[in-house]
Amino acid sequence: MNVIGTVGLPGSGKGEAANVAEDAGIPVVVMGDVIRAECRRRGLDPAEHHGRIAGALREEEGDDAIAARTLPLIREAAAESDGDTVLVDGLRSTVELERFRDAFGDDFTLVAIRAPFELRAERLDDRGRDDSDSDLEALRERDAREIDLGLGETLERADTEIDNTGTLAAFRSRVRAVLGVDAENVERDAGDGSHPATADAGGDGA
Repeated sequence: MNVIGTVGLPGSGKGEAANVAEDAGIPVVVMGDVIRAECRRRGLDPAEHHGRIAGALREEEGDDAIAARTLPLIREAAAESDGDTVLVDGLRSTVELERFRDAFGDDFTLVAIRAPFELRAERLDDRGRDDSDSDLEALRERDAREIDLGLGETLERADTEIDNTGTLAAFRSRVRAVLGVDAENVERDAGDGSHPATADAGGDGA
């Protein structure tokens, strides 16, 4: 089994990378879904309590709680797939990274997706989100929260990275190369790819 994890700051393109994987028939496991499921189990609105429950899980079950809960989801996705690759969307801390490396060894690859602050802010703004991510100060604060969780160090420990500063087509091509996907088998990229890669799919992740 080949497990590929992604890490990146808000708006870097993790969600679009997940889209590329799904278009290629590669299952995607989103770590934030673990927290959303726990919110619902506790009768809470994930949109309102996501961050608090993420913190509670780490306090109750250890700093690697979300990664630990994600492991069976990865194995289940791999068992149900025709291929041998699974994409894990949204690592944050080095503790999570080590949990995955302990579980999968050389079969785990961490991919850092990078884009400068101004470009990430522009992409989030272009999406017309209902929250405050489009506000520069709010995005700086969210970046700071992510870095406090260890995301900055996790980025530095990635096995490879994708620079997401060009066109959408160029970004998708780089993602497909990392995934080992033949572009001819992916139908989504039929357009001219003249627009920049979009931001991550909603929520605060894990």
